Formats: sequence, structure tokens, C-alpha cells
Amino acid sequence: MGHFFSRKGTNLNADRSRRRSRPLRGKVVPPPRSRSCFLRGPCMLCFLVHSASPPSRQEPPPYASLKAPEERAARRLLRLSPLAAAAWEARSRRCRRLLLSDLLFPSPPPPPPPRGFLAPALQTGEASAEMVCKRKGVGLPACPPCKQPRCAPGPTGVGAESPSPPPEAAGCQQGALPESHLCPLPCASDCAQLEASPKDPGGETGGGRGVAQSESASQLPELGGREKQESREPDCEEPPENPGDCCPEPQPPSPDINQLPPSILLKIFSNLSLNERCLSASLVCKYWRDLCLDFQFWKQLDLSSRQQVTDELLEKIASRSQNITEINISDCRNISDTGVCVLAFRCPGLLRYTAYRCKQLSDTSIIAVASQCPQLQKVHVGNQDRLTDEGLKQLGAKCRELKDIHFGQCYKISDEGMIVIAKGCLKLQRIYMQENKLVTDQSVKAFAEHCPQLQYVGFMGCSVTSKGVIHLTNLRNLSSLDLRHITELDNETVMEIVKRCKNLTSLNLCLNWIINDRCVEVIAKEGQNLKELYLVSCKITDYALIAIGRYSMTIETVDVGWCKEITDQGATQIAQSSKSLRYLGLMRCDKVNEVTVEQLVQQHPHITFSTVLQDCKRTLERAYQMGWTPNMSTAS
Repeated sequence: MGHFFSRKGTNLNADRSRRRSRPLRGKVVPPPRSRSCFLRGPCMLCFLVHSASPPSRQEPPPYASLKAPEERAARRLLRLSPLAAAAWEARSRRCRRLLLSDLLFPSPPPPPPPRGFLAPALQTGEASAEMVCKRKGVGLPACPPCKQPRCAPGPTGVGAESPSPPPEAAGCQQGALPESHLCPLPCASDCAQLEASPKDPGGETGGGRGVAQSESASQLPELGGREKQESREPDCEEPPENPGDCCPEPQPPSPDINQLPPSILLKIFSNLSLNERCLSASLVCKYWRDLCLDFQFWKQLDLSSRQQVTDELLEKIASRSQNITEINISDCRNISDTGVCVLAFRCPGLLRYTAYRCKQLSDTSIIAVASQCPQLQKVHVGNQDRLTDEGLKQLGAKCRELKDIHFGQCYKISDEGMIVIAKGCLKLQRIYMQENKLVTDQSVKAFAEHCPQLQYVGFMGCSVTSKGVIHLTNLRNLSSLDLRHITELDNETVMEIVKRCKNLTSLNLCLNWIINDRCVEVIAKEGQNLKELYLVSCKITDYALIAIGRYSMTIETVDVGWCKEITDQGATQIAQSSKSLRYLGLMRCDKVNEVTVEQLVQQHPHITFSTVLQDCKRTLERAYQMGWTPNMSTAS
């Protein structure tokens, strides 16, 4: 039937007899033959009509336009019934009018290729019956299949621009039909919806085309069973709002943490603990292992309570990271003086050395650290029974930059070694002694005279009296004073220290049974910057608490636990009168009722009250917040 549309009619039998030989692989495909079809598109013989809607029996179209020979040729070529041929003729006239308007959208047919009919271009989502060209290739260059929108909405017509196809589909269109377009068309159910659209966005009435589409769909004959199944397949999808959605651009690759600069990763790893870096992060990959072995992570080593740390391991760490500035080997019982000596020899830049409860270490280790690390600033070696004054003398003689020392519970240390340190380390800022019975007032006096920069002083349980403590009034920078359990400390000395040391912020007088209400009143009045006051097991009453609430505007923490004379009145008065109080310790104050404390908790939520019951409640609240649930089983 295609010869009806060509300028020069050709013999259909001759055209049909021509056999297109399929080119072999590797050979160049000859260019397609030029056709004389003035429509510049696939001829009408290349399509079959099928539809899901049954043919209309009310208004059968006439079939008078074809002559007898032509009618037989068309039936033989298209293998259609007389009723289908009549429908073909009626539809071909309408299609010829639409094809002249350049309304076809090209699209490669999806596999398996359905059979359809030449469709007019769609206006405002208009659709027609499904059709596909039977000519395989039609001289088009081979290209990979690409997804395209079924029928992209948009204004079409003679002067309208078709929507730009996706980049992948553009290659298929450039070599095929630059002027006319083909589109896989939706099924007849979509065509029925498009009949009701009265007008398109361009202002043209869509009723004519909608009627034509519905008439042609209703007049098409029923095909074979195979074609019926194909028409019922869910081939036709609703056109997307955006044609580019059918061919989405490739998503960018997901971000990889290893793409970050090494400096950023090192900053992230610096927030991890030693266990997390060595036992977790370093096992992820080789790159992370190398980052975890970076020298900056080995400047500060916390090896406390690790029994697997031996002298050999300490030597390897020191040989690999010779720029260690801080190390903590507290409770490492498998380290001896030999390992500490190797560490000090290979890490001369060591600044902070901590070794609590390493009872196996002696003066040899501390002498090696003092000799090899002259820039040492911090030495905490509490609870070392074998440490004597010989090690302290080396520290005082060679470590002039020492600022922080802790020799608590080193029972063999005496005034001799402490005086050497006081005279040699003039930059000392913190000193703490605990239960050193050989340390007396001479040591306190030496530190008060030679170390004017002292800010923290602690002589808990030492053989110190008020004669030595009174020398601390010369320390103008003193901010924290720990005088716990000093048996010969009187109230006048404490009051004098508070009056002269204007920068004092923390005062600990626990376990001094001689401290009374009068002393606490003076402390509340004279302590202009005092924030913490600890009076556990002192000889005070409610008057002391009332004085603190009345006279002090800075004290935030008060602990009067185990003071047996404190009652509900004192706790209530200080809570109501103090504007700065944030913590009140009432542990084992037997005369304070728990009901009163519960009322104070409700009335003053900004204050934390410490009793046995209140501490248990807070502990349970923290446990619940962390996900703990009580086990109600009988066995538990």
C-alpha cells in the first residue's frame, strides 16, 4: 500500500521479490537505498495495526477507494481482513495529513518489538495506538539500546520544538531520521483518556485528533491470539513528567573517607584512645595502619594498667618513636628499671613522666629520667616504696624546668630530698605529698621561700604543723590548698592564710577536728574568690552553714559530710540564703532527715544535694539513661 504515497509508483511484486542479503560480520554495511517517498519516513508497508479495543460495528467505514487489483495486493501484503483493510484506508488518510506536520518522535522499540502503526506526534500528552517498524535497522547505524520516555509531553507541531532527548539517546537519533521522529506509543487505554482533552497548550483544539484516534482504535479489527496478548501486555507506561528521568545521569560516587587529606584523618584519629587506634582503626587497612603509626600519636602514650607491656615492648616503642613527650606506665608491673632507662636514653625530649604504684622501680629509673631528660616538667611517681632522697636530688640538680611533682606515699622521702628540689626547681607550680611522715615543716618552709610560683600545695597526712603552714601566706599565687588530716593545725593559721592569699579558690580542711564555726565564718567573709570549701568530719554546727549562706557570694561547693551536729535547719538555711551554692554534701549527717532533703531537691533544683539516698537515685538514673534494665528474676 506504500505505493499510494510515493511519487512514482513501483511494482509491489518486484519490490517484494527483492531479497535483502544480511551482510557478514566484518564487512561494511552498504548505505541504505534512497526512497522516493515524499514523506521522508518509513513507508506504510512497514507497519501492522493492532489494538486492544474491538472494532466498531456500528459505523463500518467504506472501502470504495481501492480498486480490485490493489485491494488484493494490499490484503496479500498486509494479511488483513477486508474490515481491517477498510480501517487501514480510513486511517491512512488521516496519518498522511499528520505526517506532513513533522510530528513523529524516534525511539528504538523495546524488546520484544511490538507491532504498531505510524503515530502522529503528540500534543499535550496525546497518544495513539501502538506500532513499530518491521524493517530491522532500516539502514540505521547500530547503537546500544537506550531508555527514552514513552511519549514526552510538550507542544508539538510545525513550529514547535521537540524536547531534547537524553544524551545516550541522541546518538541513535542523529543518524536515523533528523527531520521526522518515531515514538513507541501508549496503549489504547491512554488514547481513551486523551479523547477528553479539549485543547492543547498551543491553543489548537484537540477534539479532531482525539476523535480520529478513538475512531481508528474502535474500527481496527481483532488480530490473532498472539497479537491480542501483545496488546494486553503492560507495555504502555504513563509518560514521566520530566523526559530526562527515563535516562538519569549516573550518580556521583559515594564519598570515601580515604579521599580526605591525611592531615584531616590524623586530626580525626587524634580523638581516639590508644586502644581504639591500635586495636581497631589500625586493623582496617594498611593506609590506616600507617596513619595510626604516625609520630604525633606516639608523642603521648598512656600504657597504664597494661600488664602486657614489658621492657622489650617499651624499648621497641622508644626506638620507633623517639619524640615521645609524655608517657604513663602506672600499674605496669612487668616494667623494670632497665626499660625506663632505655626509654629515657632514646627519648631525651620527654616532658611528663607518670609511674604510680610501680613498686618494682627504684632510684635507678628516676635518676636515668632526670639525667637524660633535662626538659622534664612533670614527675608523678606516687606509691613507690623504693624511691629515696637520691633520686630527688638528681631531679633538683638537673631538671630546672620542673613544674609539677607528686611523691605521695613514698615513705622513704624526707626533708633532705625535698629541700634540694625546692632550691633547684624554682618554677614549681604544683606539689603534692601524702602520708609522707618524714616530711616536716622544713620542707613547707623551703617551698614557700624558693618557689614563689606555687599554685597548688598539698601536704595531706604529713608531719606538718601550723608553724610550717603559716609560711604559705607568702605565696600570692596560691589557688588551691590541701591541708587534710593535719593534726596540729589551728584555726588562727587557717584564717590568716585565707586573709592573705586573695587568689585562693579551693580549701580542703577535711579530717581536722579542731576547725570550728568561728573559723568557717571568717573563711566565708574573707574568702573573696573562694569557690570550694571541704569540711568533712570537722567540728561545726548549723551556724557554720548559716554563715556561709549569709556572708559568702562566691562559694559554690560545700561538703559537710560526717558532721554529726548538722541538722535540717542548717541545710534549709544555706539552701535558701546562698545565691551561689550549687553543691551541698550531707553524707552521713545523721540529724538531717531524708524527707527534708527531698523537699529541698524539689524547691531548689539548681542545687545538688549529696546523701546516701540521693546518690543512689542519681546512680540509677544514669544507669537507665545508659540502657540498663533491672533483672526481676528470682535468681538475681
